[in-house]
Amino acid sequence: MYVWRGCAEVPADLPPTSVAVGVFDGVHRGHRILIDRVVSDAAAPAPGAPLMPVVITFDPHPLVVIRPDIAPPMLTSIPHRLELFEAAGLAGVLVIQFTPELARERAEHFAARVLAGTLHAEHVVVGRNFRFGHRAAGDAVLLTELGRELGFDVSVVDLEPLHSAAPVSSTAVRQLVAAGDVAAAADALGRPHRVSGIVVVGDRRGRELGYPTANIAAPESIAVPADGVYAGRFRVEGGPWRPAAISVGTNPTFDGSGRRVEAFVLDAPPDYDVYDEMVDVEFIERIRPMVRFDSVAALVSQMAEDVARSREILIG
Repeated sequence: MYVWRGCAEVPADLPPTSVAVGVFDGVHRGHRILIDRVVSDAAAPAPGAPLMPVVITFDPHPLVVIRPDIAPPMLTSIPHRLELFEAAGLAGVLVIQFTPELARERAEHFAARVLAGTLHAEHVVVGRNFRFGHRAAGDAVLLTELGRELGFDVSVVDLEPLHSAAPVSSTAVRQLVAAGDVAAAADALGRPHRVSGIVVVGDRRGRELGYPTANIAAPESIAVPADGVYAGRFRVEGGPWRPAAISVGTNPTFDGSGRRVEAFVLDAPPDYDVYDEMVDVEFIERIRPMVRFDSVAALVSQMAEDVARSREILIG
């Protein structure tokens, strides 16, 4: 899969494309409808030769530039998003840096410059609520009209319902993650929610208690589940997945302050050292909320139960 970080990196001789446009944070089940449509339509256009299936995504989220006070936490990092795009069968991804200048660009100019000019689009797929251009003045109707002028057709599709009540949306998934309902979030995403970061030195208290944990420095921009203990899985980036009990919170028993993501890897070998490694954790099921214990002994007893419950959920 080709990755172009900006229009200047796209080759001038790029073949005609089928394009999906959006932020695609989460690459959830709703997004997959758009992406799958791009891939399938690219393979069998009528008439003409096959098109190259491509997606446009933006980094950072537009609200980081337009309204930083309400910018949402992200469900995926760009590397994770690219991994998901490639698995979906896309041949190319154009990552466009969202800047104040881009925010001021008129919808008509964006369509001509990027879709028709840079990507040679012959087919564009967007969701029914798609908005683009300065002050979000452009919508699917305008894009369809522009397509007639610029030489591409537009397909407008509905996103898949979430629990048969409302369309799947990144906002809905963020709310589920924030509430700690990682099982429902996984249902909407089509996979477990993931948090990635570097393993840093913590208090080393877990080792003293018999449960050494990897203390993960998660980026502030990424959505982290509600405080609590979760059954999940852990891997050094690119390595095999291992079952894990994951703690999110401030360690209230020890009067902690900063929120942490810590993973205890089940059945890890004694020499398992992941300090300074980039790692991924995925959240499968919430076991319990974060609570303060009256004694270290009570905490250790609960940790043993948490690990046993994680093992039951993950291994059986």
